[in-house]
Amino acid sequence: MTNDNQLTPPSEPRPALAAPQTPSVPAQPLSSAEERTWSLLAHLSVLLNLITGFAGPIAALVIYLIYKDRSRTVAYHALQAMIFQLIWWYGGGLLIGAMWAIVGALSAILIGVILIPIAIVMTLVLALLPMGAVIYGIVGAIQVNQGQDFKYWLVGDWVRGTLTGA
Repeated sequence: MTNDNQLTPPSEPRPALAAPQTPSVPAQPLSSAEERTWSLLAHLSVLLNLITGFAGPIAALVIYLIYKDRSRTVAYHALQAMIFQLIWWYGGGLLIGAMWAIVGALSAILIGVILIPIAIVMTLVLALLPMGAVIYGIVGAIQVNQGQDFKYWLVGDWVRGTLTGA
C-alpha cells in the first residue's frame, strides 16, 4: 500500500530552462542622409529648451546613446550639442542664480543693495547666453544638413578628442 502524502522523486532530473538565445545582429551603419538627419535633430534639440527649459540636452543624449555604435558622425554631433547646451543653457542660469545669491547675502551689510542695479544689468546680459546657444544650434543644424562638418567653439575639439580616445 502506498502513502499518497509522500512525494516520489522524479526518476530523471529535469533540465533547467535556458533563456532563448537570440543571435546578436551587428548594428547597421547609417546612410549619409540618415546621418545628416540625426545630426540635424541633435543640434535642433536646443529648441526643446525653449519649450521645456531642460529637455534639449536629454534629447541630444538619447540620440547619442541610440546611434553611437552606428555612426561616429551622429555620435560626435549629438555629444557636442549636449555638452554645448549644458554649458551655455544651464551655465547661464547657474551664473544668474549665484550672482543673485551673493547680492542677497551682501544685502545684509548694505553693499548688496548697491549691487542690485548691477545684478539686474548682468541678469539681462547673462540671459542672452541661452539665446545665443539657440542661434548657434540652429546654425549647426543648417550646416550639418548641407553636408558640412560643424563644431561648436571650444566644445567640438574636446568632444572629437574624447570620441577618438586621443
